[in-house]
Amino acid sequence: MFRKPISDKPMKAFSGNHAHFSVSFPFLQTSTKAVPQSASEPVAVFAGLAALVYSNDQRRAIPKGEGNKCDCANVKGPIIGGPFTLVDTNNRVVTEQNFIGKWVLLYFGYTSSPDVGPEQVQVMAKAIDTLESKENTKVLPVFVTIDPQRDTPSHLRAYLKEFDSRIAGLTGPVGAVRQMAQEYRVYFRKVEEEGDDYLVESSHNMYLINPNMEVARCFGVEYNAEELAEEILKELRRD
Repeated sequence: MFRKPISDKPMKAFSGNHAHFSVSFPFLQTSTKAVPQSASEPVAVFAGLAALVYSNDQRRAIPKGEGNKCDCANVKGPIIGGPFTLVDTNNRVVTEQNFIGKWVLLYFGYTSSPDVGPEQVQVMAKAIDTLESKENTKVLPVFVTIDPQRDTPSHLRAYLKEFDSRIAGLTGPVGAVRQMAQEYRVYFRKVEEEGDDYLVESSHNMYLINPNMEVARCFGVEYNAEELAEEILKELRRD
């Protein structure tokens, strides 16, 4: 049983500096006498603020399908990624050399994630199954934990088995996991909860790695399983 914490759904946060804005409302006075405010003025002010916030969010929103236009999109060569040394769910040492010659779908998550994480692992599992059963195409799904303090090899193995036994799980020392996350430009940070509990905020990206261990595509959470399988197939046929 995996206990379900409150939520780790990402808030409306964006890479880079957060946008801040302030609004002032200068009132022109044409007389020294106080001008009484009508009952509708607070409503109008509130409506104006709501419209401004909505407009600001709309400008910053990423349309579906454009989430791959980040730094990791269409990358050719070793700009993202690098050597790593971790252990799998059977305590065997795994490095990047183990994946050379294979197409890999890489995801960074953690087993205590209450909602986004399991959803993304499910998407990964379904996409891989679609590719293998309908297209006779094999892509190795790999789950790298960003919470190695709790995600031991045995715990990770039990968790991934609930989704698809084909998913390879990787964990290791905190320093080794952090180094790999940095190499793949994965953002994550611990968010303390009550007592000793905590969540982990992260970027929730998936990376399609070609047989030369180069990032071919980066996928955000906007893709469902069918769309993910279709986009992966396009990359494989292009190669």
